Amino acid sequence: MSLSLCASLLAGCGALPSLEGRSLSSALPLGEAKETRLGRAITPLTQSNPGISGIYPLASPRDAFAARALLAQAAQQTLDVQYYIWRGDTTGTLLLQALLEAADRGVRVRLLLDDNGTSGIDPQIAALDSHPKVEVRLFNPFPSRSAKWLGFLTDFSRANRRMHNKSFTADNMASIVGGRNIGDEYFAATDGVLFADLDVLSVGPVVRQVSDDFDRYWGSGSAYPVNRLMPAASVSERAEVAATANRLRQSPKATEYVAALKKLQFINQLLHGQLELIWANTRMVSDDPAKGLGKVAPEQLLTYQVGAIIARPNSHVELVSPYFVPTPAGVEAFSEMSRRGVKVRILTNALESTDVVAVHAGYAKARKDLLQAGIELYEMRRQSAVSDKADKHKVFGSSGSSLHAKTFAVDGQRVFVGSFNFDPRSAKLNTELGFVIDSPLLAKRIELAFDQDLPLSAYRVMLAENGDLKWVEQSASGHISYDTEPGSSIWVRMAVGFLSLLPIDWML
Repeated sequence: MSLSLCASLLAGCGALPSLEGRSLSSALPLGEAKETRLGRAITPLTQSNPGISGIYPLASPRDAFAARALLAQAAQQTLDVQYYIWRGDTTGTLLLQALLEAADRGVRVRLLLDDNGTSGIDPQIAALDSHPKVEVRLFNPFPSRSAKWLGFLTDFSRANRRMHNKSFTADNMASIVGGRNIGDEYFAATDGVLFADLDVLSVGPVVRQVSDDFDRYWGSGSAYPVNRLMPAASVSERAEVAATANRLRQSPKATEYVAALKKLQFINQLLHGQLELIWANTRMVSDDPAKGLGKVAPEQLLTYQVGAIIARPNSHVELVSPYFVPTPAGVEAFSEMSRRGVKVRILTNALESTDVVAVHAGYAKARKDLLQAGIELYEMRRQSAVSDKADKHKVFGSSGSSLHAKTFAVDGQRVFVGSFNFDPRSAKLNTELGFVIDSPLLAKRIELAFDQDLPLSAYRVMLAENGDLKWVEQSASGHISYDTEPGSSIWVRMAVGFLSLLPIDWML
């Protein structure tokens, strides 16, 4: 009986639809982009800084939300938006409504989402897609909309490969790239887990690179039109999505985010050529979308591109990765740097602050080897509050209950900001996107974060005299040392120990 039921379920999953006859589209041509409101404001800036791009770090979570919403308001021709996760919560609904309102003004909207991160929002997606100026596509979608988990049983090799890229581009003139997905936990709008993260707003030549890359993904063999996967929404269903967003706008929870749109000045400063941008040679790096099907050559991977640009560090490296699973090969690479005299400092989540215990287990078994090689390890403590009063000169403008930023600095000269985690999943399974920015100023900010901020917000992991690990916390009253992972129960530590024995690092 149970076997028959399983067979019926699997048979009911169905197959993915054909991509034959899928519509063709591309980014707004540069000539037309220059005639938009954003184009007229940005073009004189880029002409004054030929060949390089303007970068504005977005550390504050509320600034990061407002920047996306205000870019959607400023767009006149196109919005190309690509994300791994899009929640149906307050900020997710408000940003979907911002896309819909742009479409109502005549802006062409292309929204590309990884289907693993769209849980519970099929009605909103269908409603958005029903607008004549909007098209939504899902990357590596699940044929069954009600039981996506069946896709992992029937097509695990494909379903295990996800699109982790994150970009938000308006009129092919300004783009936001970084670590944030779309959801309340990324914009400090929830009492649950809050992520400390980092994005950058960019203008100049790198934006065209992002747009070209979006076109690659949009036209890839993994991008399926939503209208081939779910029923079309009616006009009344689309109106209900707008009504829900309008009700949210009036709720106390959303008030501060709506107010942020009115208070934030940097989009207006950008439109008037007054924004204080960091001008630097900036290159976009990304995986070929064929990685989503397991059909990509090594030289088409982001890891290869970053390695070719960064080459061999000479003096020091500061690395921030919330999900850090170095594997034996990674441990040897960092150890080799240390043997050459390169100072390596790494920040990841402590056990008390991670949201993925299995990933922490993959990292934990490498700690002693890294420390013995002379590498400095820091683990972000779980913070109690998030402030929206960000210091723009810091890497992270606010504290969060969990680290989510992915960035590193090399030799005080170059910085990476993007979606890439230092783990096997980012390297081999998920597609990723980021910027390599030749900016001593940004690199210095990351160095200062390690020098000044981390001692107050992270544990320093060290080797005790007996060779065991210890965690050192700096507080106002002095230093506190722990001989077990702080803030964790024995049951969680036992789970980490058990998971570290399993051969699952390749999936982490």
